Amino acid sequence: MTGDVAVLGAGMHPWGKWGRGFVEYGVAAARAALADAGLEWRDVGSIVGADTVRGGYPGYVAGATFAKALGWQGARVASVYAACASGAQAVAAARAQILAGLADVVLVVGADAAPKGFFRPAGGDRPDDPDWLRFRVLGATNPTYFGLYARRRMAVHGDTVEDFAQVKVKNAALGALNPYARYRKRVSAEEVAASAVVADPLRLLDICATSDGGAALVLSSMEFARRRGVVEPVRIRAVSTVTPTYPNTVLDLPDIATDSAAAVEPTARTFRASIARAAYEEAGVGPEDLSVAEVYDLSTALELQWYEDLGLCGEGEGAKLLREGATAPGGRIPVNTSGGLASFGEAVPAQAIAQVCELTWQLRGDAGARQVEHARVGITANQGLFGHGSAVIAVR
Repeated sequence: MTGDVAVLGAGMHPWGKWGRGFVEYGVAAARAALADAGLEWRDVGSIVGADTVRGGYPGYVAGATFAKALGWQGARVASVYAACASGAQAVAAARAQILAGLADVVLVVGADAAPKGFFRPAGGDRPDDPDWLRFRVLGATNPTYFGLYARRRMAVHGDTVEDFAQVKVKNAALGALNPYARYRKRVSAEEVAASAVVADPLRLLDICATSDGGAALVLSSMEFARRRGVVEPVRIRAVSTVTPTYPNTVLDLPDIATDSAAAVEPTARTFRASIARAAYEEAGVGPEDLSVAEVYDLSTALELQWYEDLGLCGEGEGAKLLREGATAPGGRIPVNTSGGLASFGEAVPAQAIAQVCELTWQLRGDAGARQVEHARVGITANQGLFGHGSAVIAVR
């Protein structure tokens, strides 16, 4: 048990394709989070930025970039990069500073101005870069990878394209209720089936887009929250940033070689399952305690996989859980009440932070038409390239 930190504020810039720089989105999200917390930028003792690597040099030092845009005031600064797990790493860095007594209040910011279309590799030869290898050698673009994972679920567990489509239907209905979502329109299973095939068996509406957007959190020590009169804040109780354990029997990014379990006894759980397990152990809770979950639906099939990796059901039972309505509003464990990436798209440094924003609003009871009744415990989960785990547990 490491200790709780309070979430005093949460803010976002709406997702979309706005044609402006990531700094603008991050500053808007930061100011919204500060206003939500009832604090001024000068009250912040440290800022942690989740890096935006495609935005030019300033993106590599996102913390200082946002601090400059908000106005230099001497705060500590840190910048982190962990691909899709960057936001969780930023939350972990902020939490560590607070628990170490280095700052009472930390602002966490992530924002992106993503390229149009699916992500592609940067130029040049980088044979020691697993991302370059999977693009250039394996030919596994993101949609190809998503399609392979979907095919695996169909072969091993009997999932169907109809199951995948129902994930999109569920998330689009929730995204239609979220003012920050890029796509705010319900879709039908027939519309999913009629959309273009991108990477068989997945169609265009099965795969998330790339987006512009920003998200921010104001975190503080529990003592500071009490001094501010916040008696029962949402609290971050665990942050899991684990790496894979050798050998990993499911071929998963960044590992694209043969199955090493042929020579070494495999571990008890896959990489993604270990991410959630570490968070549960730190927080002292289990999947049975959850009220809500935000998971990384890069594709519809991957959301079903997260159900199992989070322990919401047994292996191979993700589609069954979906069909039963357990992950829909009013179900046993609503998943992606924000609308998920299906409704937002990828703004890479912001998305893990945005997941915590949704948990914050749900646990406060401020989620409006998306509200889960009596929400007390929530988890986020995603996976960054190169073996970055990402899960956050928040409680109230």
